[in-house]
Amino acid sequence: MEAGLLILIGLALYIIFYYTHGRYLQYRVVGASSERKTPAHRLYDGIDYVPANRYVLYGHHFASIAGAGPIVGPAIALAWGWLPAVLWIWFGNVFIGVVHDYLALMASVRHDGRSIGWIAGKYLGRKAFYAFNSYIWFALLLVIAAFGFVIAALFSKVQGAGVAAFILIFLALAVGYTMYKTGLGYKGGTLLAIVSILVALTIGFYVQLHGLVNLTFNQWLLILAVYTILAASLPVWVLLQPRDYMNAFILWTSLALGGLALIVLLAKAGGELLFPATTMFAANVVGGQPSPFWPAVPLVIACGALSGFHSLVGSGTTSKQLSSELDGLLVGYGGMETEGFLSTMIVGTMAAYGLPALIDSASKAVAAGNVKVASLLEKIAAEVGVASMAGASSSLPVETIINAMAANPEVFGKYYAVLANALKWSVIPESYGYTLNSAFGVDVTLGTIFATIWLTAFALTSLDTAARLARFAWQELLEPLREKSKNVYNVLANKWVASIIAVAIGMALAATKQFLIIWPAFAGMNQLLSSLTLMTVSVWIAKHVQTTKLGKALVIAPAIFMWVTVTIALIWYEATIVPVFLAKGGTHAVTGVAVAVITAVGLALNLLLFTLWVREMRAKQPATLQVATT
Repeated sequence: MEAGLLILIGLALYIIFYYTHGRYLQYRVVGASSERKTPAHRLYDGIDYVPANRYVLYGHHFASIAGAGPIVGPAIALAWGWLPAVLWIWFGNVFIGVVHDYLALMASVRHDGRSIGWIAGKYLGRKAFYAFNSYIWFALLLVIAAFGFVIAALFSKVQGAGVAAFILIFLALAVGYTMYKTGLGYKGGTLLAIVSILVALTIGFYVQLHGLVNLTFNQWLLILAVYTILAASLPVWVLLQPRDYMNAFILWTSLALGGLALIVLLAKAGGELLFPATTMFAANVVGGQPSPFWPAVPLVIACGALSGFHSLVGSGTTSKQLSSELDGLLVGYGGMETEGFLSTMIVGTMAAYGLPALIDSASKAVAAGNVKVASLLEKIAAEVGVASMAGASSSLPVETIINAMAANPEVFGKYYAVLANALKWSVIPESYGYTLNSAFGVDVTLGTIFATIWLTAFALTSLDTAARLARFAWQELLEPLREKSKNVYNVLANKWVASIIAVAIGMALAATKQFLIIWPAFAGMNQLLSSLTLMTVSVWIAKHVQTTKLGKALVIAPAIFMWVTVTIALIWYEATIVPVFLAKGGTHAVTGVAVAVITAVGLALNLLLFTLWVREMRAKQPATLQVATT
């Protein structure tokens, strides 16, 4: 099968569901109307509540929700085979993700642009408000850890991309100043943004080509920590908004080029999927240990299928800018489908061109004396019956070993994720580079640098957004201190202190380099957040909105399915994966303890919220509690 077919099938699926399922949610469940004024108009303040053009808001929303999740998650899940990965992505998109994103946005719109945590407090009680915000804060720590690792790992492998990314960050300051503080406005800022992107890409390519920068993983992580604290604390117009605006150009270009490349290859009868369609039910994925596809898949494929993080964005900033209720379908529902398309593209490029990318990355690692990679290749060689040419690492027949691994589904399922992780996931951008080269003749190195830039651009957007949201959640949780001890509150709730606490904990976890245990903890907490959000909006839909039985079922069914799946998955994770890392000692154990504590707290808060949800759904009279928060 060719990768281009996956793109065409995915596009057809998304279009059909948008105009059937999506419109049913819009008109029969929510009852959206252009006559009802949105908070952007009713509460207009020129700062947060500002009506935006639907297409501009769609782009902004997508740039905000799309992080490393829809890219890295599917790449890891290929250990189960490309078919299970893409089927879960599509299933999660059209039955759960779009329902979650659209209703979280519209619930916020109907509640004056309030956060999903506030809405939980309104319908489930004050305990729910504090439990929800606590859960959000712990989940965001893992977002910072997971995305911090991914960015630092890729920058340490593709130095030119890191240089280009930070040149863009510095130039974003000039773009923001031009947009907001000069008479040139958006037109002048847009022109400067385009020029800045071209300059950054050119310099990044030159740096990579000539090897001018060689920073380590830890050095990049420290730079990222400083940047994230600044980005989370400075006014949004100074850095976040102009950087997101610049990123949007890169992100749309990356999607268009990647999708078009696979379709062009399909027309040329190219782009054949070389990775196994299926491997085994319990491939070595989570923590590098045997992991059953169900219920473990939501611990791996996060944002590409569905994501609780989206509800924080939709109810945090997007709902305050929605000009018409009818725009919500494109922004919320369409935004989730676009993220699904991104994940579909990743599965296609990886399954078609991941093999040469793995060979190239592994060959370079062996040549550089990477003992860990060489040891893994020796183990793979032994299982597939390929002997090293002379027993020395430098003599390993890398291409023969990896080709044999891909031809043996069980061996692929056992070693793929572990090997790709040892190569710091450079296989992801390299696969994209090989795709552009095969379709358009673009230099592989240039394509790889561009891919690393757009991949980390997604991740950087979510990294600093997560840190800012963690600050907000922390400050809301400390509200009771305001009256009891104002001085303590003023210190702990200070925006710089709140940002430093979240970033320091998240980056410290990333520094342990135990990605295969951090990522599933992040993904699980994120996926569980989506079920808690669905439960919250299901109370609103079932008891406060006039809708059909089918409409209620479309919300309640995915909420229950995700809650059961992810709760079981996290319990399995705590019982099976964490002890393995604790037994290893060192940084493995430190990371194991940290994520075990965070996920255990998350599970406890999750059970409390589930109990409150069941109580409210069974109540004859719906609660109308108003949460007293700022």
